[in-house]
Amino acid sequence: MTSREKLLNALDHNEGPIPLDIGSTGVTGIHVRAVRNLRLHYGLEDHPVKVIEPYQMLGEVEDDLAEMLGIDVIGFGGKKNMFGILNENWRPMKTFWGQEVLVPGEFNTSHDKSGNLLIHPEGDLSVPPTAKMPKGSFFFDALNRQQPFDETDLDVHNNLEEFTLVSQEDLEHLKSEAEKASKSNKGVIATFGGTAFGDIALVPAMQLKDPKGIRDVSEWYMSTIMRQDYIHQIFEGQSEIALQNLQRIYEVVGEQIQAVFICGTDFGTQDSQFCDVDTFNSLYAPYYKKVNNWIHENTGWKTFKHSCGSVEPFMDAFIDAGFDIINPVQINAKDMVPEALKKNYGKHLVFWGGGVDTQIVLPFGKPGEVKEQVKHACDVFGTGGGFVFNTVHNIQANVPAENMVAMFDTFRQYSQ
Repeated sequence: MTSREKLLNALDHNEGPIPLDIGSTGVTGIHVRAVRNLRLHYGLEDHPVKVIEPYQMLGEVEDDLAEMLGIDVIGFGGKKNMFGILNENWRPMKTFWGQEVLVPGEFNTSHDKSGNLLIHPEGDLSVPPTAKMPKGSFFFDALNRQQPFDETDLDVHNNLEEFTLVSQEDLEHLKSEAEKASKSNKGVIATFGGTAFGDIALVPAMQLKDPKGIRDVSEWYMSTIMRQDYIHQIFEGQSEIALQNLQRIYEVVGEQIQAVFICGTDFGTQDSQFCDVDTFNSLYAPYYKKVNNWIHENTGWKTFKHSCGSVEPFMDAFIDAGFDIINPVQINAKDMVPEALKKNYGKHLVFWGGGVDTQIVLPFGKPGEVKEQVKHACDVFGTGGGFVFNTVHNIQANVPAENMVAMFDTFRQYSQ
């Protein structure tokens, strides 16, 4: 069975080998430092790792490492990164932790008085920075660039500035990437963008030089309660653009992908939820349904929903909204019990993640603890299909190599 067949089998909830994903999306990835540590462990060439998602400093898993690990899924997205910088003309950059990595040619940075690293939208140093990597840290934090606004004169177009019709140039890029991915034997997931309603990581619009509207994270969360009419207008406009883009993208990509990343909006905290299910169903679900229904009516793609935290109360609502896949399956959050999730929702949702806890067990546990959790995940989520193995969110910078190796070794043992 090829890697693509393994993914399709899992997406169809059929019994069989469990596919492995490390690195296909911005929420199933691995930090550049961890990538290098794996390469060193396996005796692969030690060269600068390409930063494919700079906000979280996620690294490229090259073919030699993917082959070593047995990865079954690859992904692709647009031409620009989250800071609006084209992914081209790669050049070396030295990080705070002493690693030389590759970044895009226009990845222009500056430093503040404290020595923190600042990144600028589109690499334009003439405008204020959009994100900061604190000195000694391993990834960026968005900077608050909220401008004053008139409560009585909010303009929805300000919060729609980043949502535009896909250009012909971008279509050609997506077509090329899809064709390249389809020539492999891997399963393929694509991230087209524009369908993430209220994703808090995207609200600050780090790719825009002068973002207007509601851009402060706290202000946005208050808006979901105090300004719901305004949020509905944003989501309505965004969904109309998204449907037009999906139609145009499908015309060039077709059935060369198996899954599509729809949204990374988090609805769960560690112990609770950001809103109740009724708010989800009234404020978010109508727009998710529009997108998911179009995809299911016009394509063979499966739709991927990311939400961290304690989201068990939302599972039925996610299903009703048309999602096929849930990620990251945060098994260390309240009520996220693998056995209960599989029993109650496994017929309808594919669990893409949940393979091992990345908060405590993978970074701080012993290899034996890692092995036990991986085995348990394969036993529970893998039974009857409907499981793609991935960690609970991205693998972070300081995870010991021996723990990552224990995870991969155990997965190979119990995934067949």
